[in-house]
Parts: sequence; C-alpha cells; structure tokens
Amino acid sequence: MKDITKILRAKGLKVTPQRIAIYAMLSHTKEHPNAEMIYQALEPTNPTLSLATVYKTLCLFKSCGLVQELSVGEPSARYDAIIQSHPHAVCTCCGKVTDIAYDILEQLHQQACHYTDFSLESEQLIFYGKCPSCK
Repeated sequence: MKDITKILRAKGLKVTPQRIAIYAMLSHTKEHPNAEMIYQALEPTNPTLSLATVYKTLCLFKSCGLVQELSVGEPSARYDAIIQSHPHAVCTCCGKVTDIAYDILEQLHQQACHYTDFSLESEQLIFYGKCPSCK
C-alpha cells in the first residue's frame, strides 16, 4: 500500500482509500476490467465507493498516465495498469483480454515510422479470436 501511496503522490494526486483500492486492483490483475467490473469487485469491501467515483478515478488515472484505456470493441472501455505499449488478444466469445509480450511491437513500430515517415508516439494493437477455453 505504501508503494501505491507513493505512486499517487508522485503524480500529484490526493491519496484516498478509493483511489488506493482502484489502483491496487488494476495493478494486481491481468483481467483488464471495465469500470463496472472494478466497482463490482471493490464495492463489498469499500461500501463508500460509487460507480461515479470509479469512472472519475479512471479518467484521472488515464490523464496522469497511471493506466491505459483499451477500446476492444465493447461499449465500455477496459483498463490496464501496464502503461507500456503492448498488444492484446481479445476473445470474440467470452470477451477475455490477454496481454501479448510488448517486444513484438518494437520492430513493427520501427517499420511503421520508416514507412510513414511519422514520428509515432503510441500505438494500440489488438488481435481478435477465440481463447483456449472457447476454442
């Protein structure tokens, strides 16, 4: 918890129990939850937490560079505490989102820079298919 407090303070954010809980959940999961999932998971142990607080906190975390927002073709965005750009795979049956090693992107990023002559700042690569459980 001390590490999370330091991280929030380093970004100039007020440290609240709700912010600590939300960031702790995101940094300890590989599930890539949306705001509703975060709220449902945390509400039993954080009775003062509201869905609006979760949305506002995620927006704040995104603007401070603490989380990455993923648009995977669902109505709600998913969130990832791993902010280093990396690809994801999304199951078209169950919606599971899985990280793919980021080093795959490095060569593609360099080729895209060369091909387009852009100075690329970020990328988001998402693969779609069926996960092992849904195959």
